[in-house]
Amino acid sequence: MSLRTLLSILLSLALAAGLAAQFPQGYRQRREARPIYNGLPRHDGVPDRGFTFCLLAYTRVRMEDGGLGWSTDYPLAGANFMTRLSELTPTTISRWPDGEAGHAVVRATDHELFECPFLFASDVGTMGLDPTEIERLREYLFKGGFLWADDFWGDRAWAHWVDQIERVLPGYPIVELGPDHPMFHALYRVERVPQVPSIQAWNRSGRRSTSERGAESATPHVRAIFDENGRMLVLMSHNTDIADGWEREAADNEFFYTFSPESYAIGVNIAVWSMTH
Repeated sequence: MSLRTLLSILLSLALAAGLAAQFPQGYRQRREARPIYNGLPRHDGVPDRGFTFCLLAYTRVRMEDGGLGWSTDYPLAGANFMTRLSELTPTTISRWPDGEAGHAVVRATDHELFECPFLFASDVGTMGLDPTEIERLREYLFKGGFLWADDFWGDRAWAHWVDQIERVLPGYPIVELGPDHPMFHALYRVERVPQVPSIQAWNRSGRRSTSERGAESATPHVRAIFDENGRMLVLMSHNTDIADGWEREAADNEFFYTFSPESYAIGVNIAVWSMTH
């Protein structure tokens, strides 16, 4: 075993131990969903300028097995990710007045979109954007915004997503990112693109398979779109559900140890990269 591989394993185990220690056996989080489209966290009427996980709401125009459209993995994925980001890095996160992590839901047409440093979209193989939403997302991305699309599986979902994002950014190529890209080492050393299934799909497979569409989705990918200056505008994690590693961190011990450390490692790397590049 190479030293690099050994260090990677030790780092993953340390992350797992650190997170697991915070969740005793049998613990289950109970966070209530926030009202939808309620803007971003504010204190005394002043916008909270800490890191905010903004989830993109959209109209679902087709169905994918196991998906719920924009609300897939909501609300725990965003809330848990923000909490772990604040614990694993020096990042200050925004919070609601009751102290809860300030994750929010926005539509492309909401004026709050331009207050979001980090925009996340789930199950994007079902997304339908109208002309106004396309124009607003393009404006957001060119003004410095960042969009991460996650949890879409197989060829049909990929083709549908490509059709949507190419309408937002026509003429901008989609580039495959390998583990040699510096983003994969922004904080944690991530040696591969982790394939994280939903906990439901994993249970259905008898906890043997991580591919939700069999051979069609056997290989996970991370791809990106860059602007003319090399800034990453859009990141896409395809054939994997990174956010389920955050959402389900306290649902099942085996699922946690198998998937959550890698899910948080790559998620933190992406957040750090997007905020510093």
